[in-house]
Amino acid sequence: MRDVLLQCAGSLAILVALIHGYLGEAKVFPRATIEPPRLRTLIRLVWQASTVAWIGCGMLLIAAPWMESASARRWIVLTMIGVFGLSACANAWATRGRHFGWMMLTVVVALAVAGY
Repeated sequence: MRDVLLQCAGSLAILVALIHGYLGEAKVFPRATIEPPRLRTLIRLVWQASTVAWIGCGMLLIAAPWMESASARRWIVLTMIGVFGLSACANAWATRGRHFGWMMLTVVVALAVAGY
C-alpha cells in the first residue's frame, strides 16, 4: 500500500507540474508586463524550469518503490516532502490561499508522508 501511495503522489506531482506549466503560458505570461524583454524571457524560463523539476520529482516518487536501497527510497521521499512542502507554503503565501495549487501540492506531501 505504501508503494501505491508514493506512486499516486508522483503521478499527482506530474499532473500539478503540467497544469503549472500550462497556466503560466496560457494565463500568466500573456497578461504580464515585464520589461526589458530579456527579463521576461528569464522569468518565463525559470517558471518552466520549476515545471520540469516537479515532473522529475514526480518521476522519482513513482520510481522509489522499485529502488533496491531502502536508504535511497527514504532520501527521495524526504527530499520530495521538503520540495513540495516548501512549494505549497510559498504558493499559499504568495496567492494568500486563493489558488488551488497549494492544496494540490499539500496532497502530494500527504501522500508521500503516508507512503514513507
